[in-house]
Amino acid sequence: MSTSTHPSPTPVLSVAPVTLSTPDRPVDLQLRVSAPLTGDDLPVVLLSHGQGHSNHLSSLNGYAPLAHHWAAHGFAVIQPTHLSSRTLTLDPETPGAPLFWRSRAEDMTLVLDRLDEIEAAVPQLAGRLDRDRVAVAGHSMGGHTASLLLGARLTDPDDGTEMDLTEPRIKAGVLLASVGRGGAALTPFVRENWPFFLTTDFSKMTTPTLVVAGDRDDSAHLTVTGPDWHADPYALSPGRKSLLTLSGGEHGLGGVSGYDVAETTDENPERVSVIQHLTSAYLRSELYPGDPAWRTACETLTPALGRVESK
Repeated sequence: MSTSTHPSPTPVLSVAPVTLSTPDRPVDLQLRVSAPLTGDDLPVVLLSHGQGHSNHLSSLNGYAPLAHHWAAHGFAVIQPTHLSSRTLTLDPETPGAPLFWRSRAEDMTLVLDRLDEIEAAVPQLAGRLDRDRVAVAGHSMGGHTASLLLGARLTDPDDGTEMDLTEPRIKAGVLLASVGRGGAALTPFVRENWPFFLTTDFSKMTTPTLVVAGDRDDSAHLTVTGPDWHADPYALSPGRKSLLTLSGGEHGLGGVSGYDVAETTDENPERVSVIQHLTSAYLRSELYPGDPAWRTACETLTPALGRVESK
């Protein structure tokens, strides 16, 4: 992968569905794999979809503005359809329903366990993945999934055990409009219906992470604390972290979940472009220490679009 500060986009191949047989799962795991047509030693980004109101954005068919951009700039992007996807129409009594928080994280570990099988299913990808450079990204509920893989913890409300789903093969993360702290910060509906959110704990999330939040993303259906809630993974976690706060950004962050989707309340191609540029630069600099892409990208960000802070 080129470590040029301003790499030119390249043509992308995108293959779906890639199906992994998973007998212990209600349905087999289906993936989309997007990667540049050329280049070797491609770093891997696991991309976890959110929920939302649409039928297909919450599946391997969503998040094209991110998947296409990252692949065009040298990453191999793998998108699973989690069990929470509306496309699967699973029985609502399926264990883990409706959000399948544990299964979502386990999907990503399974993907990393079976990269050889994924390469075999996509011949153009054979021998081109760099297994030592892996990142995870997720939007909204997908951000919660990513945070668990990055080291966040929670207590399973069913049996009271602390869950540690940290994936040590993941070297960096990007959390987009992700979930914040639990407890009194949550709405009564969330506390009652999705109790696993109650105990979200970022105190052990040490993996380097970029948190992306909109300053108008009040997410009143989830939290009573307003937009700052989405910055909690930055504020409440140790280690090397960065926070990108987007001016005027709401939960859709300008339209990251798909091109021209109706559920985006803050449609803004320029905002999406900022996210594309800064997230790819962040991942490049984290996965390739010494690469100046992140520093350079931050220097080009204007206050009208957003601000970055780091610790």
